[in-house]
Amino acid sequence: MKVTRRQFVKGGVAAFTVTYAAPEFLSDLALAQGAHVRNLVVLYLSGGNDALSMLAPYNDPFYTSRRPTLAVPAGQVLQIGTDSSRVALGLHPRLTGMKQIFDQGRLAFIQRTGYENQSRSHFLGTDIWSTADPANSQAFGWVGRYLDSLPSPVDPLIGWNTTASLPHVLQGRTAVPAIASPSGYSFLSPNSGAELSAERATALRIASHVPIDRPELAFVYGSAQAALATLDRVATVSTYAGTLTGAQNYPANNGLAQALKAVAGAMVRGIGTKIFYVTTGGFDTHSAENVNVVGGAYYNLMGTLNDGLFAFYTDLKNQGLLEDTLVLSFSEFGRRINENSTGATAGTDHGAASVMIAMGGRVNGGLYGTAPDLNPDPKNPTLENNAADIHYETDFRSVYAQVLDGWLGTDSTKLLGGNFRKSGLGFI
Repeated sequence: MKVTRRQFVKGGVAAFTVTYAAPEFLSDLALAQGAHVRNLVVLYLSGGNDALSMLAPYNDPFYTSRRPTLAVPAGQVLQIGTDSSRVALGLHPRLTGMKQIFDQGRLAFIQRTGYENQSRSHFLGTDIWSTADPANSQAFGWVGRYLDSLPSPVDPLIGWNTTASLPHVLQGRTAVPAIASPSGYSFLSPNSGAELSAERATALRIASHVPIDRPELAFVYGSAQAALATLDRVATVSTYAGTLTGAQNYPANNGLAQALKAVAGAMVRGIGTKIFYVTTGGFDTHSAENVNVVGGAYYNLMGTLNDGLFAFYTDLKNQGLLEDTLVLSFSEFGRRINENSTGATAGTDHGAASVMIAMGGRVNGGLYGTAPDLNPDPKNPTLENNAADIHYETDFRSVYAQVLDGWLGTDSTKLLGGNFRKSGLGFI
């Protein structure tokens, strides 16, 4: 774990190198309000997800005329009804499991989410979505700020980042551990058996000495103690097999599914973690996006997403934990409406507004917001950039506000720096 001089002096816990495989160390998140603890899983679709391929307005005549290669044919979409503007919508044909979740009323699609003058940069776009602050993309993450607002003491395992480095959305004064693999989160030593146990015991004794006159050393030792105290709890997750068998099981070759399996294991084992971060990449589909090609780039992306989320949903439902879990997705931007070429190489370039998804046992499933009218008229109010991109309808911070207020039980106006609550956005 690394910590900058500025972060260390400010009292932040960004991380420092210790002898444990606990990269980006640990920290805190949301204890739910009420009888049940509520888990939040933040899912990042890295690269810029194409909303018009995931959630297709298949009857819009301009959908096929502007995307002659990439449009999902009406006969292939998984129809899920019409939104409040009476636009018929359908899911990508690979999202069969998510269609089942939608039909059960536990999956919500929030259409046309974004912000004014949306950045089409991967880096700046991700920073803005992570901080929930378009005016200050270098601020702490919105989830990190939530962690910082929790009263002390907090469990050092209350947050779990399933990637190898700390994502911006979790950055704050509180640390969050990077645990890409529960089996790899361990005390590192070239030895084993009795020698390994002796080394770990010695490290714990050293860390137990807290020098009163050396606050910076006390910080290091205190963090080391916390790391050592979490090792055994995390180890219990590595043996989690889940409740699924056969085709319903978490696919072994699906990185997202395996990360979600670890998340489910942490919930079932009750190790104290309440906030999780997972990601899946490849959504920068400038080419090979033809959604009609089995095995194509976007087809595979939808397969990864569908199989991972459906296994996770089913496993949690079997374990009785679905009611206590919310999955919220985001992506740094959407894609352009027009395809950028034809044939097998066709794809889409960086766009503006996209779609967010919320899934869980207490989610009020359905279609929120309205689909864009894809008429290329420059005066079309649902489009921008000379009708090349989708204009946002729901500020993405309104979605965060719903999660903060309705799920985590905190005051969104304080954490987001303004009132972004939106009537009618009742997916929780």
